[in-house]
Amino acid sequence: MLMTTSKPAGFSPLVEPGAALSADEAAALYRLMTWLSPAFPVGAFSYSSGIEWAVEAGDIVDVTTLQDWLAAMLTDGPGFCDGVFLAHAYRAASIDDASLREVAELAAAFAPSRERHLETAAQGRAFIEIARAAWNCEGLDRLIAACDGTIVYPVAVGIVSSAHAIPLASTMHAFLHAVTSNWISAGSRLVPLGQTDSQRGLATLEPVVVETGKRALGAALDDLGSATFRADLASMRHETQYTRLFRS
Repeated sequence: MLMTTSKPAGFSPLVEPGAALSADEAAALYRLMTWLSPAFPVGAFSYSSGIEWAVEAGDIVDVTTLQDWLAAMLTDGPGFCDGVFLAHAYRAASIDDASLREVAELAAAFAPSRERHLETAAQGRAFIEIARAAWNCEGLDRLIAACDGTIVYPVAVGIVSSAHAIPLASTMHAFLHAVTSNWISAGSRLVPLGQTDSQRGLATLEPVVVETGKRALGAALDDLGSATFRADLASMRHETQYTRLFRS
C-alpha cells in the first residue's frame, strides 16, 4: 500500500523556506536562552518565594495545589508585577535616565517582605554583574549607573535586554517562564514531586504565563498591585521557619 503526504509544490526536505533565523534573531535567542536558563548563576535555585513555608503549612501538598498557588502568584502577585517592572525598565532604558531611575526605585520598594527583597535584589545584582562581565555592550554601563541604587531582578533583565536590542515580548515570555520554572523546581523538592508531575505543572501553567505576559506588556505603572496575601504572609513567616532549605 502506497502512503503519501500532502506537500506544497517545490517542497524539499533539505531546504525549508523561511526556516533559518537571521543573525540578529539567532543572537537574541541565544542570549535569552543563556541568561534565563537555570544554569545562569544568579542563585535562583536557593530561593522559593515563600513556597517552603506554604508546604510546611499544608497549603501546598501536591501538584494541583502547587499549580493553583503559582497561578495566583503569576496572575495577581509577583509574576504580574515583575513583568510590569521589566517592561517599563526596558522601555525607559531607551527614553531617559530619570524615567529609568524612577522605575528601578519603585521596583525595589515594591517587595512585600525582607526576604522577598533579598531574593530579587540578590538575583538582580548577580544578573547585572555576570552580564557586564561576559556580555557587556555599548550603553549598558550608563543604564546601570542611571538606576543609582538597588537593581532588582526584573529591572536587571529589562535593561540588559534593552541594551542588547532583544525584543521585549520575547524577553517577557522568557523571564516569566524562568521564574515559573524556578517555583516549580522549588515545589518539586519540597512537596516532593516527581519529574513528570513537575513538567505537567509547568505545562498546565503555560496559558497563565502567556496571558500574564500579555497583560504586563500593556500595563501602566498605575496598574501595579498584588492580591496574593497568603503568599506575602508566607514570604514573611519563612524568615522564622524552624527548618529551612531555601533563603526565602
